[in-house]
Amino acid sequence: MRTVSHWINGTAVDPAADGRFAEVTNPATGKVTSRLALADAETAVAAIASARAAFPAWRDTSLTRRVQILFNFRELLNARKGELASIITAEHGKLLDDALGEIARGQEVVEFACGIPHLLKGGHTENASTKVDVHSIRQPLGVAAIISPFNFPAMVPMWFFPMAIASGNTVILKPSEKDPTAANWMAGLWKEAGLPDGVFTVLHGDKVAVDALLDSPDVSSVSFVGSTPIAQYVYERASATGKRVQALGGAKNHMLVLPDADLDLAADAAVNAGYGAAGERCMAISAIVAVESVADELVAKIAERTRGLRIGDGTRGTDMGPLITAAHRDKVAGYIDAGEADGATLVLDGRSPTPDAEGDGFFLNPTLFDHVDTDMSIYTDEIFGPVLSVLRVPGYDEGVELINNSPFGNGTAIFTNDGGAARRFENEIQVGMVGINVPIPVPMAYYSFGGWKNSLFGDTHAYGSEGVHFFTRGKVVTTRWLDPSHGGINLGFPQNS
Repeated sequence: MRTVSHWINGTAVDPAADGRFAEVTNPATGKVTSRLALADAETAVAAIASARAAFPAWRDTSLTRRVQILFNFRELLNARKGELASIITAEHGKLLDDALGEIARGQEVVEFACGIPHLLKGGHTENASTKVDVHSIRQPLGVAAIISPFNFPAMVPMWFFPMAIASGNTVILKPSEKDPTAANWMAGLWKEAGLPDGVFTVLHGDKVAVDALLDSPDVSSVSFVGSTPIAQYVYERASATGKRVQALGGAKNHMLVLPDADLDLAADAAVNAGYGAAGERCMAISAIVAVESVADELVAKIAERTRGLRIGDGTRGTDMGPLITAAHRDKVAGYIDAGEADGATLVLDGRSPTPDAEGDGFFLNPTLFDHVDTDMSIYTDEIFGPVLSVLRVPGYDEGVELINNSPFGNGTAIFTNDGGAARRFENEIQVGMVGINVPIPVPMAYYSFGGWKNSLFGDTHAYGSEGVHFFTRGKVVTTRWLDPSHGGINLGFPQNS
């Protein structure tokens, strides 16, 4: 059986020393496809030491050279993204088109990071005092740890490592144990692009590896995406050791539908945002907040569209793939049981799937609940599966109040043709990312990604200008030169190197 091992100092290492392994499964078939080495404490120390040793030379590498390597990585990824998409589908289960879309959104951050010379420019003040000049610079932190989730094995790491590497940091990526191969594939691509050994490291493992990264004095920053309880744990433990931390937690994303909305557009958006990637997205819409006067019609339209969805293996042209593991499928099915027991109206029941797939995959059909109350577990908990809940409200004000009362504040959307209502919504809603007739408002790479309340621990969002600031720290230099000097004559055209 194929073994997925760590990538340390520019090469895949022998995993035998760790002695612990996990199984990697194709969720569409239920078959074990490889085994994954789980790092022990000694391997984690070696990975951190390699990244730490590579930092001084990479920090002092010119911006011109760093950007050349980033451009190389971009070109290689564009040429071979089909390979990466196939890896993602085989280990996560999402559709091939969805995997390609994930890669494209991650590639946006790579392209944004290619502009790092402009983003790292400081300011300069001449003659702040008599013959005294002042200028500012931004410098890298050191070793950046990235702990990424299973649902986006390429995109989420790419939210962080392009900015970290372009800024002069070295990176240790700890991917999910459930779909680890994409991380190694990207490590090999970085090497092919010319990245020096030790600048990009992949450390596989479980809590042993995570805690080693959180506790090590040689790790300067931690970027994490996952559930809220683990995000809070990562933030508190890493912050206690003086690290800079951005920990993106869970979500319960709402979509408010007003009576003047285009209900066909809203229904399409609800299905796309609720059931895409089997609901395993932190920006998935899981709660539809419908104004009562249009709720019946909207639910009927959503149900009509959902009944036509075809589930199965993501390589077969289906509409929705499997969930990531059998345990997670059973957990989501348990929420369907609970919603039915709590009295919600079960419009579509996904517990008896008939997938187009070989073997025993981890499938559920899309599930739709109506008349959901805010005290039901299908509403209060992040289910992370293809379960869509409809809550009914008398009007706009009650809808906003319901959303703002949620402990989560990751993403939200409003569907309306009333510009005044939309403007009020974006001003009054207490959520970090807002869509106006856009169900999944993931910001472009030149903005920044992150929520409010229990959806984010730490002060800095991912990528964009906030990402640059997260992976660097400022320095202000005050200068006085008493004696002029000059550098001699050279008539050649000036060049960067």
